[in-house]
Amino acid sequence: MVQIRRSNERGHAQFGWLDSHHTFSFGSYYDPAQMGFRALRVINEDRVVPGAGFGAHPHKDMEIITYVLKGAIAHKDSTGGESVLRQGEVQRMSAGTGVVHSEFNDSQEQPVHFLQIWIEPGQRGIEPGYEQRELSDEEKHNTLRLLVSPDGANESLQIHQDARLYASLLDAAQALRHDLDPSRHYWVHVARGHLTANGETLRTGDAIGLTGENILTLGGETDAEVLVFDLA
Repeated sequence: MVQIRRSNERGHAQFGWLDSHHTFSFGSYYDPAQMGFRALRVINEDRVVPGAGFGAHPHKDMEIITYVLKGAIAHKDSTGGESVLRQGEVQRMSAGTGVVHSEFNDSQEQPVHFLQIWIEPGQRGIEPGYEQRELSDEEKHNTLRLLVSPDGANESLQIHQDARLYASLLDAAQALRHDLDPSRHYWVHVARGHLTANGETLRTGDAIGLTGENILTLGGETDAEVLVFDLA
C-alpha cells in the first residue's frame, strides 16, 4: 500500500517570526485523516527569523527529534540539557514524566530552518533525557545513515519506541536501494530537492508512506536530502 502526502496539502501556520508547515495535524491545523503514521505523530518544517524562537514550554510522554537543515538552534531544557544544534546535527529529547524546554534561533542575522519530529513512546512515564549528535555530510552521502533507533545501534540516538530514522544526502542521478520488511511501515520525507521513491516523483516537502513493500528505491532527480522512518 502506498500513501502520498504532497507538500501543498500540509497545514500551514504563519506568525511573522515563525513559518511552519505541518505534515500531520498540529496546533490549529486539524485533519482527522492526517493524525500521524503509526507511532510517527508530527513532522513540522519550521523556519524561524533571527533571534526569535519558542520560549520555555512543557512536554510530556513524547520522543522529540530535531533535525537542522540550515542555521543553528539554541536549546535549553529542565533536564540540564543546553547546547547549540547546527546544520546536519540531530537531537533527541525524551519528554517522559515531563520536561520544559526552549528553542531559539542562535543567530541575530540569519534564519534557521529545521524539522521537528514527534514519535509516540512505547512506554509512558519514563525519566526525561536528552542526546545530540553531529553527522558529517560524508556519513549521509548516497547512503541511508541511521540517526535514531531503539537500541542506539551504529552510534545512533536512542528512543523509547520500535522505530528507526535514517537520513541521506542523495546526488542527482544517483540511485539508492534499501531492503524493507513487509510487516513494517515506512515513511519517506523529502527535506529538500527532487527524487523518486519507488517510481513516485517527490519534491521538497512531499512524503510517501509504504506498507507491505519489500524494497525502497530512491533516485535523485536533483541533489536531495531525505529522511526515512522505519516503524512497527
